[in-house]
Amino acid sequence: MSDTPRYVVPTSADATSVLRRLARSGWHTREGFALAEAAWDMAEARLVLFGRVPDTETAHLAVLAAARGTGIVAITDPAGELGRALVADLGRLGPVYADPDAEPEPDGDDLVGQLVPEQRALLERLANGETIAAAAAAEFLSLRTANRRIAQARDLLGVRTTREAVLAYLRQRG
Repeated sequence: MSDTPRYVVPTSADATSVLRRLARSGWHTREGFALAEAAWDMAEARLVLFGRVPDTETAHLAVLAAARGTGIVAITDPAGELGRALVADLGRLGPVYADPDAEPEPDGDDLVGQLVPEQRALLERLANGETIAAAAAAEFLSLRTANRRIAQARDLLGVRTTREAVLAYLRQRG
């Protein structure tokens, strides 16, 4: 999921540029953010949803679609109130790009920077000696969600165990 494209761009021309590049990379594009598909996990579909985001309801649909694993190309002012809120919400899922030329490719040099805030917070708490259950409760996450976030962090950091993930996090954090 770390390579799922998430863009918030100000113009239709920027969106078109991003969508063309994604289509050449094998992503399927579809206008609108509503998902009627029954399957929850849409990551395997390599689907990118796009469109204008004029209000909070549309922003909510975009975030929900992104949480289900679709790519997002949202057209709204990233510096405006709605755009900042959308970038913040999408940022909880992974990197969000405002530059249409930015590539959502993992960069091995800064793996800690690729962790979502929840993953960093959990790893920080684990490094301070808390259990996963205590860290989850402190971060207002269910234990299942915390375990998923830690598993995603392990995958991203290229390690097998949570202990190794904490050590890799501490090394790369500096």
